[in-house]
Amino acid sequence: MANDVGTNWAGNLAYGASILHEPTSVEEVRRIVAAATSIRALGSRHSFNDIADGTAELLSTAALTGPVSIDRERSTVTVGAGIRYGELARELEREGLALANLASLPHISVGGAVATGTHGSGRRNGSLATAVVGLELVTGNSELVKFTAGDPDFEGAVINLGALGIVTSLELRVEPAFEVEQTVFERLPLENLLQNFDGVTGAAYSVSVFSTWRNPDVADSVWVKRRADRDAPLEETLFGAVTADDERHPLPGLPAIGCTPQLGVAGPWYNRLPHFKLDFTPSNGVELQSEYLIPREHAVDAVRAVRGLSAEIAPLLQVNEIRTVAADELWLSSSYGTDAVGLHFTWVQDQPAVEALLPELEAALEPFAARPHWGKLFTLGAHDFDRLYPRMEDFRVLAKRLDPEGVFANPFTAAVMGR
Repeated sequence: MANDVGTNWAGNLAYGASILHEPTSVEEVRRIVAAATSIRALGSRHSFNDIADGTAELLSTAALTGPVSIDRERSTVTVGAGIRYGELARELEREGLALANLASLPHISVGGAVATGTHGSGRRNGSLATAVVGLELVTGNSELVKFTAGDPDFEGAVINLGALGIVTSLELRVEPAFEVEQTVFERLPLENLLQNFDGVTGAAYSVSVFSTWRNPDVADSVWVKRRADRDAPLEETLFGAVTADDERHPLPGLPAIGCTPQLGVAGPWYNRLPHFKLDFTPSNGVELQSEYLIPREHAVDAVRAVRGLSAEIAPLLQVNEIRTVAADELWLSSSYGTDAVGLHFTWVQDQPAVEALLPELEAALEPFAARPHWGKLFTLGAHDFDRLYPRMEDFRVLAKRLDPEGVFANPFTAAVMGR
């Protein structure tokens, strides 16, 4: 236990809790929760808002990392909630196994990424939470409860915002290891993207489109991650974009040393699906992030709306990433019931200016039922989420059952759930 709780990864948020617990076992978690009146789970600190903050105590899951247990008959792996994806991936690779998808950063914890609905990219790839087939959590009464796929409330418990309890372990679906080739294309005419959106985003297993919006007529780059066992070979151009002649960083002008290998060279799934390597400081560090998930049917109109705000967006933007996520049935998933397109914004670290812009950006995206990423900056409130999430009331009921005294409630959950 310590009193110096510190900040989140980006340094834009100093945690308000005064006590940080660092348990190493489930039994220790249960004892801590039993003695607490207000506590929140803290993962790898990559959220940019106060979702993981608490008014009194925080419980770090960093030491809840194992053991990693593989069940080959079920094609699953069970892990501690605190393990980071990059560390898990290396263990799976040694066993000839893989996860279907990874996020841009391998540095994030499994428990935190799942709880916030974090995702990678790919028209047929669900969020990271869709790999979950089981999880265990410690409830507000300090009981250890297990949810398994097929249980009545399983789809409500997976993406849980930390409001249901402290998740201690998860069981994830795995598949045989595979290789990926990563190729970067540059200078995609924006009209070509809008007129061929499905062609661009479906060019391979995972595709991300990056733009700084300094030139509203051109997307700076397209990162294409191809599975040779599934995807057709790539051409030298992609709807007018040309192949990069050297390795690139998503943020123009930065060296690519911390990025995963490119130039079409095949390599292990875990060293291609993320944009960044585990052994380097992720992304640019000094940044803020927002993301909004749009039903795929509205994707082109939503991109046009962002383009219409490019003069306001560009001065505060480092880069905007456009990527796709397959539909699922997880209650609080940003792709619940719909294939989605994520509009991800990496901002400069000027929080007052970014927060002043967000309402204008959200108003422009409101006609398209935009759902914000739970772990990033946004300004929407509970009345918006009742509209955007058909199962929000069911989630409130589940939270009340598992945490009747509101031990895991905080200002974030109050704003989102009205609780």
